[in-house]
Amino acid sequence: MAKKTSTLTPESAPSDNTPSANTKAGGGNPRRPCECGSGRRWKNCHGAADAGADLIVARPFEGLAGEVELIAMREFVPSATAPLTLSKAARAKHSGDEAPSVMVTTVLPGAAAALTRSDGSILLGMQTQVHSGDLARDLGGSLQWALAAGPSQVLSVAPRTDDAGSPVPKIGELIVDEPLDVTVHDDFGWWLESPAEPGSEVAASLEQANAAVLPTARVGEQAGAYWVDAGEKAHLRWVRAEDEPKVMAALARLAAAGELDLGDGSRYVGSFRAHGRLVPVWDLDREAHPSEWAEPVAAFAQRYEAALADDSPLTAEQRRARDGILGRQFTLR
Repeated sequence: MAKKTSTLTPESAPSDNTPSANTKAGGGNPRRPCECGSGRRWKNCHGAADAGADLIVARPFEGLAGEVELIAMREFVPSATAPLTLSKAARAKHSGDEAPSVMVTTVLPGAAAALTRSDGSILLGMQTQVHSGDLARDLGGSLQWALAAGPSQVLSVAPRTDDAGSPVPKIGELIVDEPLDVTVHDDFGWWLESPAEPGSEVAASLEQANAAVLPTARVGEQAGAYWVDAGEKAHLRWVRAEDEPKVMAALARLAAAGELDLGDGSRYVGSFRAHGRLVPVWDLDREAHPSEWAEPVAAFAQRYEAALADDSPLTAEQRRARDGILGRQFTLR
């Protein structure tokens, strides 16, 4: 699981009318606190040349059909890939005659932002060492770079602007909006275009990366639901697409009814926030194969959908259950 950090809540996230660099035209000391409430001086925040680049977008993938899968790939799935379909506008940006294949991935060698292969195909990395506050714009900038780059190129850090100095597009502007078909891999063999020579530096690096992969699998046909063997325990982490108040109310109804677990060998342990969505987590019996959880999870999904559809006020017992669930949360940025 990714490192626990603080984040902006939707209420405190910057809005479209946050102060801009032209605020200075209206007068004021550039050393004054910035009006956006960040706590930084104006000249180092919205008065900076790249103002807004580091402000956190609380829900970067909002509106995308693949939102929950992108969050999972960014935060806790170790090795996975999913194909993306370029939009007509993106195909026009490509320097070659034919549009390349594009894959979004969990992580690339060296935690690179993107790379192009010898055949011109493109790989985009979700888990990068350096990123801005808008992950969707990072992905869009990386894809825009890759479309113009030649074969066998590597992008270490996603660009914030294009060659003309304009902000790069968000990923949703460059791809067809459709659900992601995620493939989970046991290792990082897909990094290589051809098998590594035994005993080579490449083979050693790949072996080291593979050793860090926690066994992970998708659970049934549930979007955003992943089983992971963390060693002492196995877990189910399930990124939910609904707004947090609705998720919490549904979980509270199920908890009050004694229906929050997934069956024998499971226990609801809490949830975390990631990129504007809530991720409930269950402990699971690690002796059970991931496929054995597909049916219990599908049954839970039916109970959960029924609880979501119930818009009656929570009872006193359900409110107490909700308070208990709220007490077991933390936030990922």
